[in-house]
Amino acid sequence: MFKRFWLKGLIILAFSLITIVGCINYIVNRTTEKQLFSDINTIPKNKVGLLLGTAKFADKRRKIINVYYQNRIDATVALYMAGKIDFIIVSGYKDVGSYDEPAIMKDDLIASGIPAGKIFMDNSGFRTLDSILRCRDIFGQDHFTIISQEFHNQRALYIANHKRVTAIAFNAKDGNSYIDATFREKLARVKMGLDLLFNTQARYYGENIDIK
Repeated sequence: MFKRFWLKGLIILAFSLITIVGCINYIVNRTTEKQLFSDINTIPKNKVGLLLGTAKFADKRRKIINVYYQNRIDATVALYMAGKIDFIIVSGYKDVGSYDEPAIMKDDLIASGIPAGKIFMDNSGFRTLDSILRCRDIFGQDHFTIISQEFHNQRALYIANHKRVTAIAFNAKDGNSYIDATFREKLARVKMGLDLLFNTQARYYGENIDIK
């Protein structure tokens, strides 16, 4: 009798969690669909593009490039070369050691033909929420274009929509681990919902940076 009670409770809990995840994903996808662009010819121009960071290497030891990373770089270069953005904020994680995600992205953008003076680094983009809030509060931008894969862009746009930011997003091509990435993204959206509910702030702010 006791085991049946706990089994029933676990089933109800699992069903509730699945329902919550499903509802959050539906709302995020539905409310951001008109802000997403995959065609560079139809996306409106913004002064600033916010490139969301990820690790460059899928296997650092063997120097295997992370396809998600490379596709974001390529998408950013395409936007800039098409005149759809004038400046780029590269937002990612920098630790106290040797890992510097924004610097790596900046170097690859420069190598692809974008002038160094058009690129600004956000070294405290620990999470998507931090990147959005710091773009607004540190870099003074309330209109910008987010650059990442579609599933990531949807979450970033949803955050922006709740943080007094007018944003659109350009969808970079997907990577080679789409199923795993989208599964993790669903869990990240639950965390996002809690962050918005409790008005979580960026981990670090700091002095303002002018983009001009």
